[in-house]
Amino acid sequence: MGSTQYTVSPVNDTTFTHAVFLLTGLPGLEDVYLWVGIPFFLIYVILILGNSAILFVIKTDSTLHEPMYIFLSMLAVIDLGLSIATIPTILGVFLFNSREISINACFAQLFFIHFSQFTESSVLLFMAFDRFVAISNPLRYTSILTLPRIAMMGLMCVLRGLAIILPAPLLLKRYRYCRDNVLSHSYCLHQEVMKLACADITVNNVYGLSASVLTMGLDALLIILSYLMILKTVLNIASRADCLKALKTCGSHLCVILLFYSPEISLSVIHRYMNSSSHLLQIALGYIYMLLPPLLNPIVYSVQSTHLRVRLIRLFVK
Repeated sequence: MGSTQYTVSPVNDTTFTHAVFLLTGLPGLEDVYLWVGIPFFLIYVILILGNSAILFVIKTDSTLHEPMYIFLSMLAVIDLGLSIATIPTILGVFLFNSREISINACFAQLFFIHFSQFTESSVLLFMAFDRFVAISNPLRYTSILTLPRIAMMGLMCVLRGLAIILPAPLLLKRYRYCRDNVLSHSYCLHQEVMKLACADITVNNVYGLSASVLTMGLDALLIILSYLMILKTVLNIASRADCLKALKTCGSHLCVILLFYSPEISLSVIHRYMNSSSHLLQIALGYIYMLLPPLLNPIVYSVQSTHLRVRLIRLFVK
């Protein structure tokens, strides 16, 4: 697909309802965007099929109506929502050279992206609590993590995400955008959009940093604490075989945690404190953050859980 040259024009004297931003794909590779877009499309299809299959199997198989799998289904719903909100925009850039996005659509997209981010962090924290109860107090596991209690946890994740991220688009909407209207990714992020405002963005900067630290930072700290307590419990187990078996049940959750937090932390640090870093590095980390966790989460849990893997194989064989 041939490249199209865009002129970067500020949106001076334009009300935000009519302003547009220009999304960036991979600078310098415009001539091969079609070939770059095909793998993104395949990833999108695999991601939708994988997470949908997880939801279908857990819903239809009563033996999987356990706390761990219910939390996994929450994770799948979040990953599906995040993918549907972002990947079509990415595909539009690469497959159709559609780079324009209205400012209101951009605000809506960044809301869903960060809402999914904070909600998934909460779910991962509850999954760590699930593993702690399962290993530290297995006899009371089912009485502690009852279905009504798990439903309440899920509602708390959603309400927490809404309460934290709802001010973001409202704060951004106050500004006029008279600087360059080119974003450095194929989707909208709060930390990028606010830099284009022709006003003092200290409030947004402090809010964004505080929200990340007080939610994802606190969640990560509590997850670490949970696993330290799990490790202490496991080390007190006399049998080596039982010790390894207990640790094995945490393997998939630890992999998912690393997949989620590593690119997110790297991307936040680069955007806020390393503006001189490679632009391609920022873009690559952004795609890893958006695509890798939703793509690999179903695979990680399917590999780890024999029961779930067998059900998924039967589904696709049929």
